[in-house]
Amino acid sequence: MKKSGRADLALMGGSIPPWLFNRMKQLALPMVEAIIANTGKEDFLSRLSNPFWFQSFAAVIGMDWNSSGATTAVMSALKQVINPVSKELGLYVCGGKGKESLKTPQELLEVGYKTGLDGDALARASKLSAKVDNTAVQDGFNLYLHSFIVSDEGHWSVIQQGMHTENRKARRYHWHSENMTSFIQEPHSAICGLSDGQIINLVDKKAKPAQKGILNIAAEHPDKVLKELPHLLMPAYCNVKAKDIDIKRLGSILWLAQESQTTNFEELLLLKGLGPRTLQSLALVSEVIHGTPSRFTDPARFSFAHGSKGGKPFPVPTAVYDETIGTLKKAVENSKIGNSDKLKAIGKLSKLAQKAEQNFEPKENFEELLAKENRDSHKYGGRTLKGYVKTPNVQLGLGLFDESKND
Repeated sequence: MKKSGRADLALMGGSIPPWLFNRMKQLALPMVEAIIANTGKEDFLSRLSNPFWFQSFAAVIGMDWNSSGATTAVMSALKQVINPVSKELGLYVCGGKGKESLKTPQELLEVGYKTGLDGDALARASKLSAKVDNTAVQDGFNLYLHSFIVSDEGHWSVIQQGMHTENRKARRYHWHSENMTSFIQEPHSAICGLSDGQIINLVDKKAKPAQKGILNIAAEHPDKVLKELPHLLMPAYCNVKAKDIDIKRLGSILWLAQESQTTNFEELLLLKGLGPRTLQSLALVSEVIHGTPSRFTDPARFSFAHGSKGGKPFPVPTAVYDETIGTLKKAVENSKIGNSDKLKAIGKLSKLAQKAEQNFEPKENFEELLAKENRDSHKYGGRTLKGYVKTPNVQLGLGLFDESKND
């Protein structure tokens, strides 16, 4: 097994309002489907194991870009939307936060029964990953969330998060079963049913290399183990600041989202009719679906798709969010019946924006872009925990919200 990275985040409380969480789920599923259609379920597992991609995904679906709550929200949303269609997608999400995490081994046994995978071995992998992060690596963070995502071919990723009670920080750990081919053995004799893919058996005598690797990890000094991993360190402040954003990347997306560009680029003609603000969100969603690992070094940039419930960097543009969901959802559904033109056009948004970056010089600075989003928020159904934006605003918290429309 491979420990693939970690993220240190500010510990922030607060629940997600239903109006936002429902949208997060509605957008998450077609995004997962698009990734699987484009590069396969194993690539989706690989992306989940990348802390920078994970944070970017959380931001693009409307979570506060640097909050520890992003982990719980993303994994809860994925579990709720993936598991009802697990057979179709070939993915299963087990575990969760608190008491839900304790159910992981039993849930994995059930996955084994459904798929023919070795459920005992999967449960063992779950327990070992938790044991290493909670016990073998003594870094002061106690696990409270453990999610295990497995494909019907036996590949998996683990996302787990711990809390440090003294410094009020959260740490997220990422695991990936990549390079475990030498540990894949024949089906476990105690599992009933036909094998439906590769079988993982970590307790087999041939799995000694895996056991040795786990012991080696446990024997290493925590500082050495942690330094060798990709590390996403998030600031404690809530605002998005200029230094958190690659303005050239963001600027090229805003330029591409101009309504005139759907005429200038043949690849975007199928998206003609969508407003510039929706194209902006779709372009950022497209990058999360199609972008390579190097594209996610500034997760805060993806908060310019749908803002956040706290209004940082701006209120959630609910009308834009709904149009983004509808467009992507329809494109994915059409692709299932052989009409993939619109889904390909959405994919082109990311590629065209990257191409435009090469010689792009942003005309607006970060503060101007931020002010414009807040100023225009009322046009797009801008909403935060305080309610809908009632009048144009540049600064939040001044009573410029209409709470009468809250649900």
